[in-house]
Amino acid sequence: MSLIYIKRAVQRDLPAIMTIIDHAKAMLKADGSPQWQDGYPDPVTLRQDISAQQCWLLMVDGTIAGTATMIVGNDPNYAEIWDGSWQNEVDPYATIHRIAIGDGYAGQHLSYFFFSNLISAAYRDGIRNFRIDTHALNKRMQAVVTRVGYQHRGKIYVDEPAADHEDNARLAYELNL
Repeated sequence: MSLIYIKRAVQRDLPAIMTIIDHAKAMLKADGSPQWQDGYPDPVTLRQDISAQQCWLLMVDGTIAGTATMIVGNDPNYAEIWDGSWQNEVDPYATIHRIAIGDGYAGQHLSYFFFSNLISAAYRDGIRNFRIDTHALNKRMQAVVTRVGYQHRGKIYVDEPAADHEDNARLAYELNL
């Protein structure tokens, strides 16, 4: 069995992170999703995530196998939700963004390990409410988040650039522990 754990990213990890992000962009494109097809997430965004100590790495036997950003605090994109509501609008929450698993790790169910470890890290710090969003065409992410216990709550709109307003629509999910 492999040694699997998470750790915070540092700036020197950026090339490996971008390789993983670029692989995820290619997979989304192949799946027909417009998500992440406009340059986002870019190195500037990820450098900021790293500087803020919000970028995490999934490590498998000492190799970077995945990346995610976990932000504790209010996300302006989640202020309004359509066609539903948040179950918990009182307690602080952690949002997982920009999560991706690297090429060569498909089929190992590592995303479940990653989510479990991220949730455990935030739980240790007192967070019991988690949110995430994804494009309606990102069926892979929808399957993962529902399998780890997130519930679909409605639709939000993100502020990343898009040619069409509906490309900014995201399915919103919430997990309360």
